[in-house]
Parts: sequence; C-alpha cells; structure tokens
Amino acid sequence: MLSQVFNAPPRFPGGIPAPLIALIEDDPVMGESLVEWFGVEGFRTHWFRTGRDAIRELGHIQPDAILCDIRLPDMSGEEIYRAIAPAIYGTPILFITGFGDIDQAVRLMKAGAADYMTKPFEIDALLARIEKLLAPRWALTDGSELGRSPAIAMVEGQLRRLSGIHSTVLLTGPSGAGKEVAARLLHARGDRSHEPFVALNCAAIPPELLESEFFGHEKGAFTGAANRRIGFVEQAGNGILFLDEIAEMPLPMQAKLLRLLQDRTFMRVGGDRQIASRARIVAATNADLTQRVKDGRFREDLYYRLAVIIVNVPPLSARGDDILMLANRFLGEFTMSFGTGPKTFTSLAEDALLAHDYPGNIRELRNRVERAVALSDDELIQPADLFPERMQRRAGVEPPVSLQHSRDSAERRAIQAALAATGGDVTLAAQRLDISRSTLFEKIRKLEIRSGE
Repeated sequence: MLSQVFNAPPRFPGGIPAPLIALIEDDPVMGESLVEWFGVEGFRTHWFRTGRDAIRELGHIQPDAILCDIRLPDMSGEEIYRAIAPAIYGTPILFITGFGDIDQAVRLMKAGAADYMTKPFEIDALLARIEKLLAPRWALTDGSELGRSPAIAMVEGQLRRLSGIHSTVLLTGPSGAGKEVAARLLHARGDRSHEPFVALNCAAIPPELLESEFFGHEKGAFTGAANRRIGFVEQAGNGILFLDEIAEMPLPMQAKLLRLLQDRTFMRVGGDRQIASRARIVAATNADLTQRVKDGRFREDLYYRLAVIIVNVPPLSARGDDILMLANRFLGEFTMSFGTGPKTFTSLAEDALLAHDYPGNIRELRNRVERAVALSDDELIQPADLFPERMQRRAGVEPPVSLQHSRDSAERRAIQAALAATGGDVTLAAQRLDISRSTLFEKIRKLEIRSGE
C-alpha cells in the first residue's frame, strides 16, 4: 500500500474536522511512529510512501500541512516540491533532512517551503513546528486556503458553512478576485469532494454551440455530430457544475438552464428522453445581475434560482494582509516550475507590492510575479521587475513587449495553424493541441481569433 489515511477524533468545536497532515516518508518505522504521534495529538494523517504517489494525490486531498522527507527512493525533495507547488495552493510544507542535505533544504526554503528539520529530532520539537505552521491558518480560516485577511476569512467561513448543504450558490466579485478558487474550496470541503468539479466559462463558447456543450448531443443530432457527446451537466455527475461568467449566457440558453434548476432533468440535443441531474450548481459573475435583469438581458426567474445564497469575493485591494502571502506563494511556484533557482523579494519590492491597487486583482499579482521570475537575471526581485511600466514612463520610452504579449502571439499562431490543418474542426484542433474543447474555446475568445484567419 503506497498511501493510507489515518483519522483522528475531532479536536475543534462545532464539528470542524481535525487538521489533515500529508506525510511523505518511505521509512516504515519512522512513518508509523509519526502517524501514531499525530493521532495522539488529534491530527488526521495521509501517509504517502513514495514521491510519485504524493504528486498524484496531493491536489485532491487538500492537506493543511505537509511533512516530507527530503530523500525518497524515487525522487528528491526539490523534485517533489516543484511538482506539487501549483496544486497545494500555498499549503505549508516542512522538510525532514539529514545534515548532508541542508543546502537543498535552504534552497527549498528560499523557493517557498515553510520550514525544515534535521535528523535526528525530538518528536516534541517536530510537533511544535507543525502546530506553528497550522496556527495562523486555523486561527483565522479554519484551515482554508484563500488567504489570511479578515475580509477573506469571512468568505471562507461562509463557504465552510455552505459546503455541507446543497443549495445553489452565486459567487460575485471583480474579475481575477478568485471566484473559481472559492468554488473549488466549496467543493473540496464538502461531501461532494470525491465527485467531479466541472467548470464551464459561459462567455468562452460560441452561443450556437453552448447548448451542445452544456447538455451534450446524440449522434446525428446536427451536421458534424458523428458520435454521441456527453455534455458538462452530465460530466458533473453528483459533483459541482461551476458556471463562470453566468451573466454572458444568452437568453435562450438561460431558459434551458432555468428548466434544469427547476426540474433537475435535461435532454441531450437530438435526444428523446429526460436525464436526471444531481449536480450542485455554483455560478459566478463580475457583472451586476440585478441591473442586467432591469435591462432585460438576464431572466429574473433565473436570477432568483441562482441567487439562493450570494457570496461576494472581495477585490485584492480589500485584502492587504494577503498580498505578500500570495506573492510569495507565486514566487515559490514559478521559481520551481521555471527552474530559475531561488529568488526573493527585496524590501523595496515588497513595499511596491503593498502600495499597488491591483485593478486586475489576484490574476494581475500572479502575472506580475510570473513575469518578474521569468525575466529577472538576479536572485533578488526588485520593484522594476514587478512594475517595469513605471520605470519606462519615467525614462520617457515605450515599454518592451511583455511576456504575456509574446505568449499570446505564440498561442494565436499555434491555434490558427491547428484550425487550418483540421479545416476549422474545433474538436480535432483541440486534440491536436492537447487541450480540452472548452479551453480552446476560451482561448479563441480571449485571443479574438475569427473564422478564416
């Protein structure tokens, strides 16, 4: 058995489950000893015996802290951290290291790891470190991972309470604030966590294809429907169907969604029988839906079906305590994924990060850190690396082409070539590009690629 879950009695009031520690340790004696001690202290433990097993499963179990041996038979601590960093959303990770691996541990700390301990160690000292890592997250957010600021702690508290019920939820807030992350947290903390989470961007799919993508279609339902296709509603099963940018859904499709919410049944395009749906609907928008209703652009009856419970995700400007935490999380993620070696923010860079108002919210912060890591040759990230447009304005010259612009241009050329090679068949083009149809639709919309280009 490569991994195993060890439960402990709840240690927090109100039915909150005990913190979950992911243990990555191949030594059976040490592993069993740590699991036993964690159980005595009231923690739950998920024990992985190999790095590959941990990489495969960590993104699904959402641990509250990770304890990892720096040397495993199949890979090193750095290899594991590079692989899991994007999936663990900043979960604190503590490495266990021998004296000869201290240099590697220091590199991991600079890349974003929370702490390390050298062997041999006292169990009490290890437990104290674990408690310290868990304390700030459990004190403010009950172990959730959206952030530490009071504004987001309130949101996390709402999501935790909602995770155990099945009402429809509408997430509101500006673009880039983290509404999909909030929806995924709602999924991860609820009793549907082992069921699918299916995300659909309502603005990314052309209106004429939306019904087929949403409900699926039967073979021969229309020209080009060579096979039956299972739609997003059916793919969600008993899990969560996340409808992003719901305000952009065309009115005819709104009527069909209303019927799904009322009757909990649907038909595939070209089908002749009703199919039951048990998926929980979570929608998100950055638009004012009440104004859309007044303007006749959004159905009032659908609005009230969706807005059973409204949770507003605040902009990053209202979450000042989260800025450096998120920036360091992204810094660790990108230094590991790019293989650039350790980097850190200077104090001036941190001041600049805190002073910015982030009209693009978390997405903007992430993009700025990604660009800085990719383009900086220095170990220290300076304000100019994060905000090059300010330095260019001061110098009176045009800013250079951004990394994002270069990436968009490359993606546009690749998509246009794939569409040309497949005669405009989106399904075949997506297969050729090794991405999903929905991702390709989103990129076509975002990059403004038109038929025949």
